[in-house]
Amino acid sequence: MRKAALLSAFTAVVGFLVGLVVAGTSPSGQTEALPLRPAARVTAGMATPTPAPDPVPVGAAVDFAPVAARVNPAVVNIDAAVRTDDRGRPAPRYRAGDDPWAPTEGSGSGFVIDPSGLILTNYHVVENADRLTVTLADGRTFVGSVVGVDPAIDVALVKVPAREPLPFMAFGDSDALRVGQWVCAIGNPLNYVHSVTVGVVSFLGRKIFDASLDAFIQTDAAISFGNSGGPLLDTSGRVVGITTAISAQASNIGFAIPINQVVAVLPQLKEHGRVSRGYIGVGLTSVTPLLQQGLRLGPSRGALVQNVSPDTPAERAGLRTYDVITMADGVAIRSDEDLIRYISGRAPGLMASLEIWRDGSSRPLAIKLTERPLVEPSRARAGRGNRAVRPVSGREQGPLGLSVRDLDEATIARQGLPTAIEGVVVIDVDPAGPARLARVRAGHIILEINRRRVTTAAEFMAAVAALKQGEVAALLVFDQLSDQRVIATIITDPPS
Repeated sequence: MRKAALLSAFTAVVGFLVGLVVAGTSPSGQTEALPLRPAARVTAGMATPTPAPDPVPVGAAVDFAPVAARVNPAVVNIDAAVRTDDRGRPAPRYRAGDDPWAPTEGSGSGFVIDPSGLILTNYHVVENADRLTVTLADGRTFVGSVVGVDPAIDVALVKVPAREPLPFMAFGDSDALRVGQWVCAIGNPLNYVHSVTVGVVSFLGRKIFDASLDAFIQTDAAISFGNSGGPLLDTSGRVVGITTAISAQASNIGFAIPINQVVAVLPQLKEHGRVSRGYIGVGLTSVTPLLQQGLRLGPSRGALVQNVSPDTPAERAGLRTYDVITMADGVAIRSDEDLIRYISGRAPGLMASLEIWRDGSSRPLAIKLTERPLVEPSRARAGRGNRAVRPVSGREQGPLGLSVRDLDEATIARQGLPTAIEGVVVIDVDPAGPARLARVRAGHIILEINRRRVTTAAEFMAAVAALKQGEVAALLVFDQLSDQRVIATIITDPPS
């Protein structure tokens, strides 16, 4: 089993998903959750299954019985055992009996993608395992070995030594999914092997753990502990996702990794055992009408640079906050996700030719990619934050619905902020005000308003006073929890 309490960071729209847990592994009769460790068609040399029938037309009756009968033989149960000794191994999933020397165990799901015995599952199902036991629907068991893992999207490729071809599944196209479309999940929830559940696609592109890579399929098909790594299928029986997480606060909110995202990294998993992604080191957001208005941007589409991390390709190439990236190697960039997907799909060491808009004109910029580092889970930074920042009652909050004070050296030291930072610290936010809606919170450091630097509370109040009713205020904010600069857009309230 896997569990994670998700910190509602400023840059991630995950408020209602606090308490979300990985749909991990569970022994029979137990429901103890584990902490989460922070996901043209490529076939990666896989065999091609017999073509599945086309998806059921809209409005037609949906019957997953023939689908389940056809694909169930390719769904597997994966049991992971981890030795418990003095070598600093991970905490147990559950203990097998009372023997202190017994291995800790957990189980999840997976599915065969090639008759030679290649199996896809979740990384958290096989993580740190000393022994993997894979059980097929017909009862055959194999000792599995890990071929490759991609912790960034929680995917693992496992191999079993099959003596004869195994039944396997066909890939679908997760990019073709639509909200409201019927889907089916098959797995081993709570060790109830080969359970079939049906629901619809509730949302596409959900951000949960890593806002830069996540694009989860949300579904109301019942998913429980032990479903992790199992297939999510369309009405034709093609795999469109890998079930990976559930909400701890509801029984009908589950998440799956889009299969297209998995297929894209399969060649690297097979050949290298790991995945390398291109990286430039910027924090991005998409250009919106509000940002275009507040920052007087030329392009109406593109990836807006919010933060440039030090000692990264972006810094070395001269990218700046407020730059808008509109093209990459001749490919149009319409959003931050377009750029992230393009850069992460290229190999480290390659050059990328960007077109950026800066201060009224477009210009080319060449940048050399490095390898994307593994992102530290946000929960590991939960100890940092604004515990020393106290709201001041009765302070005028103004048209933005927040109040600030000067940022002094004591606050910088106490909160572990960069020593060179200049701005004002937010000390109070109106729970029903416009700043709250823009996810500005106490402890954030406001650096600029509409590209105008504010280094004191007096400068901040002067900048706010110059705003007209209904005008867009674009705040450049430093969020110490994510250690990033981000841009928040606030529409000013009328005077009270």
